[in-house]
Amino acid sequence: MSNNPKARRTAASVIAALSAALALAGCGGGGDAAEPIGSVRLIGSQSLSTDTTYNGLKFGGISGLDRAPDGSYWAISDDRGEQGTPRFYKLGIDFDGNGFKGVTINSMVLLEGRDGQPMSRGRMVDPESIRVAPNGNLFMSSEGNFSTTPSSLYQPFVREIRTDGSYVRDFEIPAAFNYVDNSTTGGRSNAMFESLAVTPDGRLFTANEDSLIQDGTAATQGDTGNVLRVMQLDVATGKPGPQYAYPLSKTGPAGVYGLAELLAVSNNEFLALERAYVGGVGNTIRIVKTRIDPDTTDVSGFKSLAGASYQPMAREVLLEMPPVYQGVKMDNVEGITWGPRLLNGNRTLVLVADNNFSATQTSLFLAFEVLPK
Repeated sequence: MSNNPKARRTAASVIAALSAALALAGCGGGGDAAEPIGSVRLIGSQSLSTDTTYNGLKFGGISGLDRAPDGSYWAISDDRGEQGTPRFYKLGIDFDGNGFKGVTINSMVLLEGRDGQPMSRGRMVDPESIRVAPNGNLFMSSEGNFSTTPSSLYQPFVREIRTDGSYVRDFEIPAAFNYVDNSTTGGRSNAMFESLAVTPDGRLFTANEDSLIQDGTAATQGDTGNVLRVMQLDVATGKPGPQYAYPLSKTGPAGVYGLAELLAVSNNEFLALERAYVGGVGNTIRIVKTRIDPDTTDVSGFKSLAGASYQPMAREVLLEMPPVYQGVKMDNVEGITWGPRLLNGNRTLVLVADNNFSATQTSLFLAFEVLPK
């Protein structure tokens, strides 16, 4: 798709666009993020090879991305400590309406545990998402690690940390999301808190990547699609709040979909990043507009969603990217955030793919222009 010609703009309108961009740089997309989204246009892409290193550690595994108030980007690696100490980065991502100019690594921060020490190498944490908190700290999520050996089993969590990587607190997570036996009840191994979203009014949401065992069969068992729980966490108290049922895309030729990330559009609307993979074919990526309506059921009191009666979140596919989209080979896309406004006033989105530290993959960054209705 070709770029639109640059519109002539007055000095006043340029200033307004820049002011909007500054407002957008805050948590989850800023207060102006409720504008209706019509479609998105790919601006361009950039890749960093798996050979890329920073301060002696491989750069990769980027599973979460969020724009900071200063216009840079926080990016978290899902390295469980197998390549080095679990960590996150500050990135510079440079693009405009005409193309993608580059990605730079500005700094690296080691994640610390409750004891104030850098997290040990191992599988006790699986960082997946990162968001700017209303108070300037950061929220992060972890899928934990399921194991039949009790000493190697680590529960999924959502945590508040400081920008220097130090620990602040953990949010209280209902026991229904805990790993139990990966068979009869609880969370599914490596399919938990991939996503975080912060709404313009400062509320925090997370969701499991695949259905809880008690909520239905695994997505690989049939083609009916799965239902996830989008859970609100109270930022003031750290307690869990309402939960809403989110129906995943159905399994089909593109493979089995999972929920990789959520991004707040407004106080009740989100962009859901779904991904599917078929060996020998590649990745299919979907961006879904989803919404909590007044009649959407709070399912926090439901022990199981299987066979239950409830009103799920509304959903509409905004964009589907097949394994090769407009000449770009899709990869394991896991992160999505708002970018700066363009000079024409339109918002932007930035997506990132986890390279799995594989020599055959790259850290792929994609920039999109958001076209209003």
